[in-house]
Amino acid sequence: MAINIFLFVWFYFLYDLGDRFFYTRHLLGSALAWARAPAAVLNFNCLLILLPVCRNLLSVVRGSFVCCGRTMRKQLDKNISFHKLVAYMIGLMTAVHIIAHLLNVERYYNSWHGEYDALSMALSRLNDSGNTTYLNPIRSTTTTPNLLVFTTIAGITGVIITLALILMITSSMEFIRRSYFEVFWFTHHLFIVFFAGLVIHGAGRIVRGQTNANPPYNITFCKDHIEDWGKKKMCPIPQFAGGFPQTWMWVIGPMVLYVCERLLRFIRYIQAVKYRKIVIRPSKVLELQLVKNGFKMDVGQYVFLNCPAISQLEWHPFTMTSAPEEDFFSVHIRSVGDWTQKLIRASMHDFCERSKMGVDGPFGTASEDVFDYEVAMLVGAGIGVTPFASILKSIWYKFKDSNPELRTRKIYFYWLCRETHAFEWFADLLQVLEREMEERGMGNFLTYKLYLTGWDQSHATHVMVHADADTDVVTGLKQKTNYGRPNWDKEFEQVCKENPTSVVGTFLCGPVVLATVLSKKCVKYTDVDPRKTKFYFNKENF
Repeated sequence: MAINIFLFVWFYFLYDLGDRFFYTRHLLGSALAWARAPAAVLNFNCLLILLPVCRNLLSVVRGSFVCCGRTMRKQLDKNISFHKLVAYMIGLMTAVHIIAHLLNVERYYNSWHGEYDALSMALSRLNDSGNTTYLNPIRSTTTTPNLLVFTTIAGITGVIITLALILMITSSMEFIRRSYFEVFWFTHHLFIVFFAGLVIHGAGRIVRGQTNANPPYNITFCKDHIEDWGKKKMCPIPQFAGGFPQTWMWVIGPMVLYVCERLLRFIRYIQAVKYRKIVIRPSKVLELQLVKNGFKMDVGQYVFLNCPAISQLEWHPFTMTSAPEEDFFSVHIRSVGDWTQKLIRASMHDFCERSKMGVDGPFGTASEDVFDYEVAMLVGAGIGVTPFASILKSIWYKFKDSNPELRTRKIYFYWLCRETHAFEWFADLLQVLEREMEERGMGNFLTYKLYLTGWDQSHATHVMVHADADTDVVTGLKQKTNYGRPNWDKEFEQVCKENPTSVVGTFLCGPVVLATVLSKKCVKYTDVDPRKTKFYFNKENF
C-alpha cells in the first residue's frame, strides 16, 4: 500500500507540476495527472497480480522460510487474499484511468475546434512535415472522440483490456465461483488477452510531452506570445513526443515466471499416474489412491487434479488424506459441483481406471507446520477434515516407528458434520488411533470430539435407545458424538487449563464464518504473559 501511495503521488505531481508537460496540462487540465498517476499504480499491481498464483514459486519460497519463523509462512498462505486485493486495486485504478482519459479525449476534441483559448487552438494545430511532433492526437476536423478511441492503438487496446477485466472480475464473485466454477475458470484465462493488450497499450504514445529545446525553452514568456513561436530564438516552435512504453518492463519478469510455472505444470501433467484403489464412500465421497514415480509429499499438502475425459482444461485442488510414510497418495472428493459429480459417476462405471488423470503438486499449506507446535487444535468442517486425516495418519506411523523427532505432545481434534454418513469413512482411522494410543499408554495424547449439526427425529430416537452402549451408535468409537455446535469458549478454556505454558497451533479447514470465530478466540485466550498459553491461528486457503 505504501508503494502504491508513493507511485500515485510521485507521478501525479510529475505530470501536474513538471515543465515538460506544461502545454499538455494546459490542453487537458488536471485530468492529465489523474490519468497518468493511476497508470503508474496499474503497472506496479500488474507486476504483482501473477506472483500469488505461481504455486510452485510459493512452495519454494515457503520452504526457504522454515528458519525465519511462522509469521512469514503464514503470510504466504494468504496468497489468494493478496491476489484479490491486488485485483481490487487494478479495478479501482482502471476506473480512474478510464474516466480521466475520456475527459482528455473530450478536451482534445474541443481544443482542436477552438472552444477554449487561443493557446489551446495553437497547440492543437501544430504540425510538421512528418506529422510526428504534434501535441493533439486529433489531426483533422473529421476525427471525432469515438473515432479516436476505436482507431488508435491506445484506444482499441484500452477497450479490449477493460472488457477482459470486467469479465474476469464479475466472474470471480463468490456466488459464481461456487455455483458455476467453469465460468470462473474459463473467463479468468482472459488474463492472456489482458496482458497482451497491456503490453501494446502504451505503444500508441497518445499522451505527449515537450521535448528538450536548445537553448532552453522559456515557457513563462512563450506561452503568452504565440505569434513569436519560430521567430524568436527563445521561442522555437514547441515540439512534442510520446513517452517510451514502460509497461512491458514492469510485467515481463512475472510473465516469464508464470510461463515457467505453466511449463512445469505441463511436465507434471504428462507424467504417468496409476490408480491403486478407487472407493466410493458413503455420503457421496470418492476416495482415489494414486501412485506417481518420484512423488513426495508432506502432511496437509494438496494437489490439483485434471481428468481430460471430463475436461481438458479444468484443474481442481484437493487436500491429500494419505501420510508421507505411505507408498501412495490419496484424496477424498465430495460431490459438490458438475466436475466432481461427473468424476464420481465415471468411477462407478470403472471409467476412471481406463482414463488418464493429471496431477500437479504437491503444494504447501498452513497444516504443514502442525508438528512445529507442542500442542495442536485441529478443526475440520465436513470434507474439510481431509488435511487432518493426513496428519493423524502420519502421527500413527510416527508412533509405530517410535519416531524421536515428534515434538507434538497433545492434539485436540474437532470435526463438525451435518449428516451421520460423513463420519463413516474417517471413523476407521480414529478407531485405529484410539487403539494404538491405549496400547502405548498414551490415551491422553489425542482428544477428539465429533459434532453432528443436523439430525432428524428417527436418528434422535435411535440414539436415545442406545444411550447406555459402550460405543457410539454413529461412529462405533468410544468417544460419543456430540449434537449441536461446540462451545468454543469452553473448549479454549479447557486447552488453556491443560496446557498453561504451551504454544498452541489452531488449524482450520472450513468456512470463513468459523475462521472468524476461531481467530477471535485465539486472540482472546492468548495470555499477555509470554510464559503462559499462546494461540496461533492457521487456515487452509485454496
